[in-house]
Amino acid sequence: MIEIHDFPKFTVLTGNYGSGKTELALNLALQSASKGFRTTLVDLDIVNPYFRSAEKSAELEEKGIRVLMPTFALTTVDIPALPAEIQSVFETPWDKIIFDVGGDDTGAAALGRYAPQFRRYRQQTVSVMVINCMRPLTGTLEDILDLNGRIAARGRLQTDWFINNTNLADQTEPDMVQYGESIVLECADKAGVSRTITAGTRSVLQRCNLRTEEIVIERRMVPEWMRE
Repeated sequence: MIEIHDFPKFTVLTGNYGSGKTELALNLALQSASKGFRTTLVDLDIVNPYFRSAEKSAELEEKGIRVLMPTFALTTVDIPALPAEIQSVFETPWDKIIFDVGGDDTGAAALGRYAPQFRRYRQQTVSVMVINCMRPLTGTLEDILDLNGRIAARGRLQTDWFINNTNLADQTEPDMVQYGESIVLECADKAGVSRTITAGTRSVLQRCNLRTEEIVIERRMVPEWMRE
């Protein structure tokens, strides 16, 4: 079972809209803080105003997690800007820094701004693409490889790991997760990605027969209309 101590100092999470990368970012940040690590969560999403980690900033800060986000995030002002404060994460002695990058290659443009810093700290960085094979544009091998190539090129950072996060929220069944795993493993082989992990809730993972390492997550970004 994979936990936060298996991740290096800098974790960069990319993926298409609906992949669950923000869910994973929140889980990693909260687990990191619970283990006593000094933790920063950087919301680099300059594209999508919905389902972003900044929405949980108050909850995260209560747990001692520093949250950095684009200027005007969570407002009606459509002028995305990355504050200079984000640059500071490369120079401060925090233990774990998690970057939640905006979906697709357009969102990855914000990541590319920090390419010199990531090159400098490459040995302390892992770039992770989160994949949900139940979502449009990441349902096939060809689509995933195409998206991964575009994100890596625009973000100027090659992907190190894939995380299979195939799910349909509360309707997720083990066969869906296993189907996603088979596609993501094939993608990893073709893309030269060194590590593949499957994410899911504990109740679902316990019913799966998987070949990959596993990471347990809790669903924290539940839409208002799905809440009881």
